Amino acid sequence: MSGLVVRRTFAQIEETHLAAGRTDGQGPLKKIAVCAVVTNPFAGRGYVADLSELVEASQEIGTRLGEEAVRLLGQAPQSYGKAGIVGTDGEQEHINAALTSTFGNALRDAIGGGKAWITSVTKAGAAGTTIDVPLAFKDEIWVRSHYDAITVHLPDAPHPDELVIIAAVANRGRINARVGGMTAAEAKATATSKATS
Repeated sequence: MSGLVVRRTFAQIEETHLAAGRTDGQGPLKKIAVCAVVTNPFAGRGYVADLSELVEASQEIGTRLGEEAVRLLGQAPQSYGKAGIVGTDGEQEHINAALTSTFGNALRDAIGGGKAWITSVTKAGAAGTTIDVPLAFKDEIWVRSHYDAITVHLPDAPHPDELVIIAAVANRGRINARVGGMTAAEAKATATSKATS
């Protein structure tokens, strides 16, 4: 997988059938997070101005994580998100370099497209650090029903010289979502209307 050394890959699957003891009749909410634990080529080197090595290597990782996320979801995603953790011998900018639009565009292509920007979060941490990967509707950021997250925890990563690169997807919005705003159906209809006008 790319020019980065991959120590481990990891996938997490969550499936929720009820919220507050109820279902909304739209089926379970399934969320997937797929992670690559890779060696950070800039760990322990102090300030490095050019991080393009990570940016470029992230394209293949975005493709691989996206393809695996869709395979595990078993259908086309409605939501996506990305996140990452940098080990303590690196800096937060290193994991941000692995999650730029190069990674994001590869992820979009791998899951079948998406028009909205991909929600993202990064942090520095030791092995066992948890991170909440934000999720949002892939074609319109203003669809409130799909604002969500999946919490990821890798007990043995990142090592001080590693990065954890994460892609996440979901098959639908929150169960019993009811805070108003644009619906996914309205977002799709608006996009179709703009495309045909």
